[in-house]
Amino acid sequence: MSEVQNRGGSRRLWLTGSVAAAAAAAGAGFAWWRSQPKAMDSGVEQQFWSQSFETPDGKPVQLSAFKGRPLLVNFWATWCPPCVKELPMLSEFAAKQGGQGIQVIGLAVDKPEAVLRFLQRQPVQFPVAMAMQGGLGLSRALGNLQGGLPFTVLFDDKGQVRQRKIGELSREDLTSWAQ
Repeated sequence: MSEVQNRGGSRRLWLTGSVAAAAAAAGAGFAWWRSQPKAMDSGVEQQFWSQSFETPDGKPVQLSAFKGRPLLVNFWATWCPPCVKELPMLSEFAAKQGGQGIQVIGLAVDKPEAVLRFLQRQPVQFPVAMAMQGGLGLSRALGNLQGGLPFTVLFDDKGQVRQRKIGELSREDLTSWAQ
């Protein structure tokens, strides 16, 4: 093989590798961008506090009852593996926050029967309400345009959105949000 042919092969290999790396970086950037909450609809915070849902067993839950202290809202479903994985951590967080810290509420985007069965097997230390289709609309209005789950929103004690995350929470997220 001549030196010229060898250089041509090396150049092709380098070019192919460069194109592949650029495509991978673009794909990763697009995936990151899609996972970030987008701008919220105008007036969504007021709309949020006027919502009413039901617990899985049919009792009413007025979100306005939670206003006045920080509130962490977690949109989840029993069929969502990252949702199920983070629930014990959220339950522990809610228990540690107690009556003075951040209140946690789960809004299940699921069927009441499935949520009741799930909570019987894995109880949580925070209230759970059924968001169903209204919850998906509310989630999108809060900036979760793709409707990805889990989706978590932290409201401050004045009812304003302070943090949002699409995807599974970490202990570090909760620790920094609680400060």
